[in-house]
Amino acid sequence: MGTLPQGITLSPDGTRAYVGNRGSDTISVIDTATDTVTATIPTGAGPVLVALGPDGTRGYVTVADAGLVSVLDTATNTLVTDIPVGAGPSMAAVTPDGTRVYATNTVTTTITTGDVPILLALSPDGARLYVTNVGSATVSVVDTATNAVIDAVGVSAQARFPAVTPDNAHVLVANSLPDTVSVIDTATHTVVENIGVGAGPTGLAVSPDGTHAYVVNSEAGTISVLATTVLPDQGTTAGGATVTVTGHHLANATAVRFGTAQAAITANTDTSLTVTEPAGSGAVPVTVTTAGGTGFLGTFYYAPPPALTGISPASGPVAGGDQEIVITGRNLAGAIDVYFGTSRAVIQSASDTQLTVRASGAPAPGGVAVTVTTAGGSAGGLTYTYVSSSTVTDVSPNTGPTSGGTVVTITGTGLAYTEQVTFNGTPAPFAVISDTTVSATSPPSGAAGTVAVVVTGPAGDMPSGSFTYVADPEI
Repeated sequence: MGTLPQGITLSPDGTRAYVGNRGSDTISVIDTATDTVTATIPTGAGPVLVALGPDGTRGYVTVADAGLVSVLDTATNTLVTDIPVGAGPSMAAVTPDGTRVYATNTVTTTITTGDVPILLALSPDGARLYVTNVGSATVSVVDTATNAVIDAVGVSAQARFPAVTPDNAHVLVANSLPDTVSVIDTATHTVVENIGVGAGPTGLAVSPDGTHAYVVNSEAGTISVLATTVLPDQGTTAGGATVTVTGHHLANATAVRFGTAQAAITANTDTSLTVTEPAGSGAVPVTVTTAGGTGFLGTFYYAPPPALTGISPASGPVAGGDQEIVITGRNLAGAIDVYFGTSRAVIQSASDTQLTVRASGAPAPGGVAVTVTTAGGSAGGLTYTYVSSSTVTDVSPNTGPTSGGTVVTITGTGLAYTEQVTFNGTPAPFAVISDTTVSATSPPSGAAGTVAVVVTGPAGDMPSGSFTYVADPEI
């Protein structure tokens, strides 16, 4: 392929894949039977994705740096025309009837979604549009009949390409920062699973039969192939989750088993089954029995419940911020949600023993419970404290010798979580007396003069006033 592969799209019959190479300004055409590049198509500057029409004869290439949507003839692998759409189009989606193309800066109607919307996908029936908002780490759900946002689903940091499964049961979203794919249940608009993939996942496509997903890992320069025959493929040992089993010749199934335990079938078509996960443990095969026999459809993993042991830092500004907060514990890999009280924290990275998150804002200052949810259940027991910005009203005394050693009383509000006091940038020894009082000792200064005194807390630096160094007497 070319350099900096971005989005990947499969043809309706699954025989070809199209990959936008932003670094080399080309589209790679891949034969999925042989996994070889069969054609390289030059484009304008910065191609991202090819959106295919329902019959696969036309493709619509978002050319971000050139501000175009280029129309591709897939029979000849040539671009036949360019449509100017404005700055930075990154993704497009074609309605099932082929009459409309949605781009992330549409030229006919403006739909207000979340913070920094970048990529989108249409449901197979065209009734829903899913838009990833990288600024808020959410997916907006748009009713295409009214062009109204009806819900927002929280995902992990740096959400990129979404893709809808052919049965319309799930939306898969690549999360570039924590290297995961979120699985969203379209009925409940909730994330039911986060699947680990390669470094920097961006592009994502689901096979026409819904049995596999292909993920472009931009940082690793690889493509991950995910089996999507069992979604979600993780759950609690207690059971109870709704699971979709995808395959062929599934009509009139008489039994679905997770290992030896039988699952309750709630919906059944020739290509899809909806079941309720039974209780169990470990990794177990999922099998389906029909009049034609019993077949293996995939593996289901019973996840152990998470446990939390620590959080650092344990406080931060009520407005939220970009500071990384580390939560430690056990069985945290694949974490789905982290909440500080009622505020959702954005997952930046996840391992079995550690989560790194970014705190969102809170309604008010104060301590709130920390809750982590994984496929194995939820855990709490930790507290995070939201604090208001500090204010300083007085520094007394405000003079002292250049040799240092002057004990200074700083008064104000919100000082209980003071992390540092500096005189002209030099850290000073300090002690928190109360939420309104901090005692600090002036450090030595190389010269006489007035310097700034700054108090630093979870909400950042707070200019606190000044202190004047006076030269020591000489003999």
